[in-house]
Parts: sequence; C-alpha cells; structure tokens
Amino acid sequence: MIDIDPNGTGLPGIEQLRTIVGAVMTVGLILSVLALIVSAIIWAYGSNSSNPHLAGRGKIGVLVSCGAAVVCGASVTLINFFWGVGQAV
Repeated sequence: MIDIDPNGTGLPGIEQLRTIVGAVMTVGLILSVLALIVSAIIWAYGSNSSNPHLAGRGKIGVLVSCGAAVVCGASVTLINFFWGVGQAV
C-alpha cells in the first residue's frame, strides 16, 4: 500500500508560491467585484433606456461576475474536497 501526502517543504519556494496564489485570488475577487459593479451599471442603463439587448448583457455580466467570485472564493475548499474524494477512491 502506498501512502503519499502533499509535502509542503519538499521544494524550495513553496511559501512564495502560496503567497503568489493568495495574491492572485485576491486580485480575482477584486476584479469580480469591479465586474459586478460595471455590469450592474450596464444593466440599469439598459433598463432605463429601453434597450433590452444592453440590459440582457448586464444581467449576464452580473451572473458571470458572481460565478467568478464564487469560484475564486471557494477554490481552496473545492480543491480540498476533490482531493478528499480522490483519496477515497
């Protein structure tokens, strides 16, 4: 039976890589909030100007930015969940 777990000290630079990944997650969340604000403005402008195409694009933008925020925020939990599922196989 083989028992292998992730090794956090096996390679040099792991801590720096963790810092970089955390910074990228932060940037992703900030950009998701920015996209949500811009999409909400486009949705409101499209609704008020009787432009259904623009309003629809704004709605899609709001949904996509919320989805991106969920993925960025829950990425560590998702990876840990699927790691656990993979270990159970």
